[in-house]
Amino acid sequence: MATGSPDGQPYNLRCTLTFGDIYGQILIWMLVIFVSLAAGLALMGASKPIFALVGVGLILVLSLPFLLFAFTTTLLNHIALEPADGGRTA
Repeated sequence: MATGSPDGQPYNLRCTLTFGDIYGQILIWMLVIFVSLAAGLALMGASKPIFALVGVGLILVLSLPFLLFAFTTTLLNHIALEPADGGRTA
C-alpha cells in the first residue's frame, strides 16, 4: 500500500509480523485457559458448582483485554513505513 507524505515522497506500508512474534502470547493464553478449566473442574466437586462456572468465566473475561492489548501492541510494533522504490527524486 503506497501512501504519501507532506513532502511528496511515497512510502510503502509493510507489516513484518510473523507467527514467532506472537507464539509466546498464544502459549500463555492457552496456559490461562487450562488453569482456569482445571480450577473449574476442581470446584465442580464442591457443594456449589456455580462458583466453578463464575470462576472460569471471570478468569476468561478479565484476561481477554490483556490478550487483545498484547496482540494489538505487538502488531503495531511490526508496522513499517519504507520509502517506495519508484519514488520521485527532487
